[in-house]
Amino acid sequence: MRKEFAGYKGRALQVLKKAEAEIGDIIRITRDKEAYEGVLIPRSEYGDDKHIVIKLQSGYNTGIKITSTTNIKKIGTGTKPTFTPPPLPTQKPHLPKVAIISTGGTIASRVDYRTGAVRPALSASDLYSVVPELSQIATIDAEILFSLFSENITTKHWTETATTVAKHIKNGAAGVVIAHGTDTLAYTSAALSFALQELSVPVILVGSQRSADRPSSDAATNLIGAVKAASTAPFAEVVIAMHETISDKTIVFHRGTKARKCHTSRRDTFRSINTTPIAKIEDEKITMLAEHYQKRHPSRQLVLKPNFDEKVALVKFHPGLNPETIESYIEKGYRGIILEGTGLGHVGNYCFPAIRKAIETGMVVAMTSQCIWGRIDMNVYDQGRDLLAMGVTPLEDMLSETALVKLMWVFGQTKDTEEAKRILTQNTANEFSPRTLLKEDE
Repeated sequence: MRKEFAGYKGRALQVLKKAEAEIGDIIRITRDKEAYEGVLIPRSEYGDDKHIVIKLQSGYNTGIKITSTTNIKKIGTGTKPTFTPPPLPTQKPHLPKVAIISTGGTIASRVDYRTGAVRPALSASDLYSVVPELSQIATIDAEILFSLFSENITTKHWTETATTVAKHIKNGAAGVVIAHGTDTLAYTSAALSFALQELSVPVILVGSQRSADRPSSDAATNLIGAVKAASTAPFAEVVIAMHETISDKTIVFHRGTKARKCHTSRRDTFRSINTTPIAKIEDEKITMLAEHYQKRHPSRQLVLKPNFDEKVALVKFHPGLNPETIESYIEKGYRGIILEGTGLGHVGNYCFPAIRKAIETGMVVAMTSQCIWGRIDMNVYDQGRDLLAMGVTPLEDMLSETALVKLMWVFGQTKDTEEAKRILTQNTANEFSPRTLLKEDE
């Protein structure tokens, strides 16, 4: 759909073309004895083709149904809606250099007040310009890599992101910040944790739950915290920077392999699972929370391993799961399956023949738990021991999404099944916790 007629189709599009009216133009719509004047505004692409929406002089939007008596006339050419960011603040060359890479998501979006939709609109430079506080923290090198909502990001984007991060580190960045949508942020953070090894500086993924131009937005606070950590934090790991609570008081940093989005809209949606956050920022002060972490070391040489194999599946067990689901992945030539089992790591015994078949054909089949807290122990019950004897690989307290990403990454490094199992069960990026916390807040 051309932007001149965004959201309009069918009959509505025909009458607008006949009137030679485009988005932003002032039109008069008459129908029977009624008349309306206003600015033609876009509609949702999922709307019907029977209504035209205009913004009245009062500021309200109204939709007018097209009938056989409807007449549309263009009476003026309006200013097309645009977003113009404020000028960039003055850079201070003596400050640390931080790269901000924009991939899209809500933090790089703004509300389109014509439609109410959230649209990817802000570039990395725009983020810098609308958060001038950043100029007091670091010299910013901004780059737009993608403009995608995070559900559209795939393994090829992980590879390109890792390669781009490596480029900025090679060029002397004191840290790298990646603006990313929250919905699949944990997958990307896990991917980068495996792809970027022997980091010398922090790599901070940052998102927001509310777009940057909303008064209640968490974007600016999260971004400021992320840039502060990227420029001065003592750790050199891949982390996620988000609110600790619903207030703006503290930003916490979750390890990239141990975080999960737990709420659809709260600012403090992310939690560190079975571990504590690595650090936090409060009152501009960075406090380390983890006892053991990889320290910042500018002379350390980055090891880049950015390849992933998409032929890996995540299968969530549920009562009545059809074993043909597992068999379909065998038939399609998949290399591995992560089973998200119940409790300590179980699936129904009616799935055993399909699992056995997958393992016998050379697939890696590994087990995680649907539970958020705790770790699996497949030695407790007969069902678990049967799965172990079959060759299912237990993954301790590794999160299901991290396990999926890791197995994709593993098969990006090797195609040998036994070697893949070895790497999968090796603690590469703190994806395993050495002990299980009893409660979420411990």
